[in-house]
Amino acid sequence: MKIAQVAPLFEPVPPELYGGSERVISHLTEELVRRGHSVTLFASGDSRTGARLYSVVPRSIRLDPGMPDPSAFHCVELAHAFARADEFDIIHCHIDYLAFPFARSCTVPCVHTLHGRMDFLHWTELMAVFDDMRLVSVSNEQRKPLAGLKLNWVDTVYHGLPESYFRLYPDKGRYLAYFSRISPEKHPEIAVEVAKRSGIPLKMAGKVDRADLDFFTSKIKPLLDHPLIEYLGEIHDSERSEFLGNALALLFPIDWPEPFGLVMIEAMACGTPVIARPYGSVPEVVDSGITGVIVSDADEMAAAVRNIGGIDRKRCFLHARRRFSATAMADRYEHVYRRLIEETGCIPGSRTLSPAGLMPVS
Repeated sequence: MKIAQVAPLFEPVPPELYGGSERVISHLTEELVRRGHSVTLFASGDSRTGARLYSVVPRSIRLDPGMPDPSAFHCVELAHAFARADEFDIIHCHIDYLAFPFARSCTVPCVHTLHGRMDFLHWTELMAVFDDMRLVSVSNEQRKPLAGLKLNWVDTVYHGLPESYFRLYPDKGRYLAYFSRISPEKHPEIAVEVAKRSGIPLKMAGKVDRADLDFFTSKIKPLLDHPLIEYLGEIHDSERSEFLGNALALLFPIDWPEPFGLVMIEAMACGTPVIARPYGSVPEVVDSGITGVIVSDADEMAAAVRNIGGIDRKRCFLHARRRFSATAMADRYEHVYRRLIEETGCIPGSRTLSPAGLMPVS
């Protein structure tokens, strides 16, 4: 198949630091390329891929302080992608609603994976208008805020990791890990409290967005002055596996409807169990007693830390490998692509893909 993957421009694909959606897009794109599909990735110019790369900006927006309006460049990217629609059998967009007007006027089948939360009012208003869009959710829980609308959900496809991510760290680590944005809905202060109650060191990694700087400064920074707590800031992509694999457990104390939570499966892929509260996709991702423990509050989280040795790390690793591989993810997406192509009567491979018009990437 000739496939277009249209990625957000905020981070490179894959990101070197933070960036869940861009990381998943990379895993999917590289697996599709490995399978022999002809894939064009629309992404920032500092992206790294085995696919054809088409870029409308030389570097990712978060790394370019001179970028005045991110929405404008996403519209430019979409205009370029859909202008070339006849070169593809299917267009797969990861930019949420910005792509909807383009897709509505396109004769080539388009599918949209929604990566964010759906519980904001604007999503209800948007989807009431764009109820014909072909949608993929990343968890069943993600759909619930829009359950009152009759939408064209094609499938739920869980995120997956490439084979290189699955590396078992068999020894129980000596520290707890917190690996998320430092933000109120992620509740890093609960992770700190659990570490203090357990008497086990906590290593914290994650970025602080500008919007969360006051929260970090007033609520979290004072907690870091404790011998058990170590804040590492953002860590490089190459450090993720070692950081998670050497941990006793990953603490995931969220209380918001997180659509998926990629870090949970990254921990499991190392054999590291997850201790999480039951919000968002957590009950779909964590198999309690196998890959972690689902708890309701800080008291239960601290108790789970004391008993986490009952989780078999090898079993956790094997279970995650079966459920959350890039192979499993690509299998589901291939099924989605073929189904939509059949519905529209297109013959895969019948279109001509030319490198003409590709912007050089430095």
